[in-house]
Amino acid sequence: MPFLVLLVVMVVVVVLVIRAAQAPGGGTAARRPRTPRTARATGPDDDPDFLRELARRVRRDDGAPG
Repeated sequence: MPFLVLLVVMVVVVVLVIRAAQAPGGGTAARRPRTPRTARATGPDDDPDFLRELARRVRRDDGAPG
């Protein structure tokens, strides 16, 4: 009989631990919400699409016949 009671208590503890881990915030005390990061402005020399277009224009305007 004591074995059965111990088994039931262990199952209850495991279920509570699993529910606490799945709860928002991991079951810990409430934390300050994170502020969303704003997109950082980048210059055109950091933009791969801009550089690709620039290289294409330079190849087209390099004076070669075509």
